[in-house]
Amino acid sequence: MPNATRYICIHGHFYQPPRENPWLEQVETQDSAAPFHDWNERITSECYAPNGASRIVNKQNEIIRILNNYAHISFNFGPTLLSWLEEHAPRTYRMVLDGDRASQKRFSGHGSAMAQVYNHIIMPLANTRDRTTQIRWGIADFVRRYGRHPEGMWLAETAVDSETLELLAEHGIRFTILAPGQCARVRPLADKEATGKAEPVWTETNAATLDTRHPYLIRLKTGCEIAVFFYDGGRSQAIAFEGLLNSGDQFATRLIGGFTSDATPQIVHVATDGESYGHHHRHGEMALSYALKLIEKSPDVRLTNYGEFLEKFPPTLEAQIVEDTSWSCAHGVERWRSNCGCNMGNHPEWNQTWRGPLREALDWLRDAVIPLTEKAAAPLFEDVWAARDAYIDVVLQRCGSGTARFLASHSSHELSSEERMTALKLMELQRQALLMYTSCGWFFDEISGIETVQIIAYAARALQLAADVFGAEGAQLEAQFLEILRRAKSNVAEKEDGAAIYLRQVKIMQVGLEQVAAHYAISSIFTSYPEDAEIFCYSIRRLSYEVVTSGRGRLLFGQARVASQITQEPETVIFAVVHFGDQNITAVVKRYDPSQPEQYADFVQQARSAVIGADFPALIRLFDRIFSGVTYSVQSLFKDEQRRILKLILNSTISEVESSLIAIYEDHSSLLHFLSKSGAPKPPALSLAASFAVNAGLRRALESDPIDALQVRAYRGLASADQIELEKSVLGYIADQKMKRVMVSLNADFRNMLRMDNALLTARTLSELPFDVNTWQAQNIWYDTLKLSRKQSLPDGWEEKFRELGTQMKIRVDELVVEEDEDARSELTAV
Repeated sequence: MPNATRYICIHGHFYQPPRENPWLEQVETQDSAAPFHDWNERITSECYAPNGASRIVNKQNEIIRILNNYAHISFNFGPTLLSWLEEHAPRTYRMVLDGDRASQKRFSGHGSAMAQVYNHIIMPLANTRDRTTQIRWGIADFVRRYGRHPEGMWLAETAVDSETLELLAEHGIRFTILAPGQCARVRPLADKEATGKAEPVWTETNAATLDTRHPYLIRLKTGCEIAVFFYDGGRSQAIAFEGLLNSGDQFATRLIGGFTSDATPQIVHVATDGESYGHHHRHGEMALSYALKLIEKSPDVRLTNYGEFLEKFPPTLEAQIVEDTSWSCAHGVERWRSNCGCNMGNHPEWNQTWRGPLREALDWLRDAVIPLTEKAAAPLFEDVWAARDAYIDVVLQRCGSGTARFLASHSSHELSSEERMTALKLMELQRQALLMYTSCGWFFDEISGIETVQIIAYAARALQLAADVFGAEGAQLEAQFLEILRRAKSNVAEKEDGAAIYLRQVKIMQVGLEQVAAHYAISSIFTSYPEDAEIFCYSIRRLSYEVVTSGRGRLLFGQARVASQITQEPETVIFAVVHFGDQNITAVVKRYDPSQPEQYADFVQQARSAVIGADFPALIRLFDRIFSGVTYSVQSLFKDEQRRILKLILNSTISEVESSLIAIYEDHSSLLHFLSKSGAPKPPALSLAASFAVNAGLRRALESDPIDALQVRAYRGLASADQIELEKSVLGYIADQKMKRVMVSLNADFRNMLRMDNALLTARTLSELPFDVNTWQAQNIWYDTLKLSRKQSLPDGWEEKFRELGTQMKIRVDELVVEEDEDARSELTAV
């Protein structure tokens, strides 16, 4: 049995800032994350997903164990990141929740997941009301996902002061994690009931002298108490920055070596960004898995999480914190409000003087909308701030019934439709005013960086809602906000300052219902929408629709009702769009005036006549007259849809080019073979045609259903014979997706031998490719299928083929350890 007094805990803080466009509630394409759609998707692929199914391999690089790291470590996920994972990476999201459930069995009923303040704000710099909402939203999000109240809560950047700890304790949080340098002094825990005894003496500490192997109790002025675990700074630093994850052996050895000879209970624990395990350090999740298994096998120590250790060994020491400190700023919390000198170090000639005016502008905006919010909310809500705290229930479940329950619980009377919209806009304004404080906006070096632009966008959305709800008083806020933001000077000359960034980069992001209708109209040229459609966070009901064609010109017009799913604000519009081919599109949109139905009817008649008569100049003049000259084009589309439509437009052109290149290669392939055999130089034009034709042929063979194994071998042979370089990244991605699809199909009906044969044929064919194929997702599905098929009646020959399928995907089937089996054996041994 492991030593009953020596414990190890590894904490991962998994977090990404919210990246959603505030007007669309979706993350748009981020080119800097290429080849992925956005940074959430990229880091999920590199870190969050691999940690849910991490590999331990043998010396032949064959998989012998697949481990859910989340079941063995302590962790927290940012609530806004979990919302994204739930929608866009549900399998990874499920692995996170499964990890917490499994950890409860492993660690005496204590789950390893911790909560987090909702959108990662620097708590000591927030007002009390915002701190409270951040804690309540973080707890509500946690309860909804994990089904239990959190024992611990992670503070953004571990930024702390006594008021924040008071609020945590008041909300039932038992512990948090801080850096060792955030402890000011310690002493033995005094008995509060003892009288007549001298209090123990305080001992001053710093990051180097603090003993981090014990929890500490913080006694607060209000009488509340909370435990703090100060993590091992040296070992955490080695994980994050000193290459300790290069070896799972060294990682485990370093942790096990952290104990003293003292027989008292000790916990060696580390805390880093969770992204260290896979994103910052490639294969870091595998080093973590290997270290976890080595620790579990060690007779001297055992793994734990903070909740379990705290229950077994309550604090015997008391501590006081250093106020207004964090783990990532040597100057306390100045990184989020001043040019303190903390930065990424990539541009030593830059400064961060912009941080102060940015903080000042946001604080001014927050304070300016408070009295306006209270005034507008007075006739609507019993208590607007209690309503804001409860609004998280609506954020977590955007549906009509949830919104109705929220309004019924917090409104002062049954609201009219107009009042409902105003109430929801007030709540959204306050949500944006919280999101605009996300800490990443100050963390990096330049105000024009994507993280800072993102929080300025949240402020812009708040300003837009303020103008909408508060009228003239709200509309004048923008000018004053920009006046302050203008003092936030960029290090990049052409970016100028925060106000210029707002006007050039953020203002163009703003959309209203008419812009949504324009997007719908233009994309309708290329997409067949149903009568009721959704575009991001908007619902669109088509009321009328007609298409008129003349030659290459096509006119589409109609009526639609557009409504925000967030604020429930509706608008009925008339729209028209004319397409002359390729990217030549002109669209117009106008609010429908029900008092003048004849105007729309007259427009329809004239527009139809102009197109039938091929008088397109007259049609454009009609657009100008009826729609006041405001037009939209492909450039008006939201970014993702714009790229999708441009790709559609380009497809026919690209297809023509592809056909020409393939024909050239086929006509001259024998000459190319001869040149390759004779070692003679090949003309660049012919080499280009050959490269394109062979790679295109391989793509088609891989994508065919079932996979065309003969064609794959044929094109692979041509590539080898004619020395044609294969597009490994593209072909590898196609192969990966192909293997994933056949495994999904097999998993859905694993007894189906036709599906088994198709999966095996695909795996055999892909194993012959002259480059590595990342079958990570397919391997996970094979593992899930293995667990599904156990103790099931299976067709003859199934097991043999399934074993070969695993072998083809580099799984050492004979040595594979199934985690659930090992856990069951451990439980029996413990009994």
